[in-house]
Amino acid sequence: MKHILLRFSIVWLVMFLGICSGCGIEKTDGSRIRDLNYELVEEEEIPEELKEKIEEKKAADFKLTFESDNYLYVVRGYGEQETGGYSIQILDFYLTQNAVVFHTNLAGPSKDETKNTAPSFPYIVVRTKNPNKNVIFQ
Repeated sequence: MKHILLRFSIVWLVMFLGICSGCGIEKTDGSRIRDLNYELVEEEEIPEELKEKIEEKKAADFKLTFESDNYLYVVRGYGEQETGGYSIQILDFYLTQNAVVFHTNLAGPSKDETKNTAPSFPYIVVRTKNPNKNVIFQ
């Protein structure tokens, strides 16, 4: 009986230590390390594969990343808008310990601007050297 109890205790202790050692919470430090340099990518410079993905998604609000030739392309689309005249502002683009943060805002047409009455699909594409991190869209 003592042997069974001793074996049970040892097995339980080993399992407990194994579970505890496997548990851990990775702390993510959202602090800015540095701003990222980027360039706006014009329509004719967007890689074909990325153009196809944008075309598939542009009717709805979307967030997309694409890697090619040591570059990271970050795309933010705001879906179908009733008129033209919208612009997208880049509020922040920076690197943290664990991620790239991309913060944008959709700005509507000004009241005195002549609006194109056709629907539009505003999106922005930026390219940066690939830091091999996930992207957080804000």
